[in-house]
Amino acid sequence: MKNSSKGLGSFLTILFNLLRVIFGGSQTTGGTGGTITPSPPPAVPAGNTIKPVRIVTSRVLLILYDPLMDAAMGQKLSQMLRWNRVDELVNGFSSDIQEASGGMARFQIVQRIEVNEFPAKMDSFRYDPASYMAVLQGEPSHQPEMVDYQAILTGYNILPRVARREIDEVWVFAFPQAGFYESTMGGAGAFWCNAPPLAGTAGCSRRFVLMGFSYERGVGEMLESFGHRCESILSKAFERTQGEANLYKRFTRYEQIAPGKAEVGNIHFAPNSERDYDWNNPRHVPSNCYDWYNFPNFKNDIRQVNADEWGSGNIRAHHVWWLKHLPKAAGRTSGVANNWWQYILDPNLIGL
Repeated sequence: MKNSSKGLGSFLTILFNLLRVIFGGSQTTGGTGGTITPSPPPAVPAGNTIKPVRIVTSRVLLILYDPLMDAAMGQKLSQMLRWNRVDELVNGFSSDIQEASGGMARFQIVQRIEVNEFPAKMDSFRYDPASYMAVLQGEPSHQPEMVDYQAILTGYNILPRVARREIDEVWVFAFPQAGFYESTMGGAGAFWCNAPPLAGTAGCSRRFVLMGFSYERGVGEMLESFGHRCESILSKAFERTQGEANLYKRFTRYEQIAPGKAEVGNIHFAPNSERDYDWNNPRHVPSNCYDWYNFPNFKNDIRQVNADEWGSGNIRAHHVWWLKHLPKAAGRTSGVANNWWQYILDPNLIGL
């Protein structure tokens, strides 16, 4: 009877341990009453952490300087000189960005302000219709040429609106000689964005980009300005990575600086370019550009490429081609998200 009880107890202990293993918990030993704790799962390397792809929509304040040139005719500057319609530029640009990013990057115009004036320069000077037309006809432009950014930031209450997340960035459309950078950044921690950071904005809790577009130019030139923004922001995102771990530096290689190791190049230099804006070069070079569509799982897909790949000299076609190669995948590599577009649209995400 005693031996039967001991056997039954051992059976129950085994059954109990089996159930705990199945449903979770530590395992009880039969002899000492101690526990055996299962080993924790192995740590996942930082480069392989699964991070969902973040879709970013940037809320845009659009300011259009299109002064009235002929009051009697009611004719604005853009109409008088038959320059581009801003709405068409915005639609074409936004569509190109959404396509190139695979839907990861989107813009929402939350307010459009049309201004019937020439913006003030740093010394408070403003063109009028006569003085501006004189410049277009060959007269020297006013110096200093730079626009008064502070007047714009204050006049349109931009810093508080960025801090309150009403807007994420600003697009200013103007004309030749208006004095705007292609892009510049403001806010706490602002850094070089194809121009020095905006002075007097460090008190704003969020970084933001102010783009300067010209309606005298086309969508291709808008994409070029945006491309330089990409270059600055991605350089910052990867600034702490060295050597081959700096994937952005690898992305920008072209034949002239890395013979036999061209990748996608940069906004001015395609894989086979020999000088700035050389987007119609017919020579073939080996490039890893196709392999960036496989990122982060490169397959060593090296091909001979030339200008036929990126539009044979067309500025808009080249820039869309370049932007399409920017990674937009899940996960992280070397501490940086595999979706680079999230940083381009929201520089506040750098380092997170």
